[in-house]
Amino acid sequence: MNKKQLSHLEKRLLEERARVMKELGYYDESFKASEQASDGDLSSYSFHMADQGTDAMEREKQFLFASQEGRYLWHVNEALRRLYGTPEKFGHCHQCGAEINFERLDALPHARLCISCKEKEEDAKRR
Repeated sequence: MNKKQLSHLEKRLLEERARVMKELGYYDESFKASEQASDGDLSSYSFHMADQGTDAMEREKQFLFASQEGRYLWHVNEALRRLYGTPEKFGHCHQCGAEINFERLDALPHARLCISCKEKEEDAKRR
């Protein structure tokens, strides 16, 4: 992989990292915001059981999305560590050692497996 391609992938990873950090900041703000601030009511408690259920479901969804973004951020950070630590090995499959196609890395810059190894991994998970 040449320096231009590595520079492009670094830029893509840094953009993804910034996007995820912004998203996580949004979730952090929404977790901290009280229900009183969001609906203008003087009470922070729901009066109806259905409202309480809806509020709990919305909080649960936000936690799920934040957790997914956190895992994605970990993968992006790991890719940046690989890129900065051993740039000559970046873009090589962690299982077979073959070079990962640039098109795959452009679409998924944190990819660590080539397509065939990823398919094998997914097939093993399905069984």
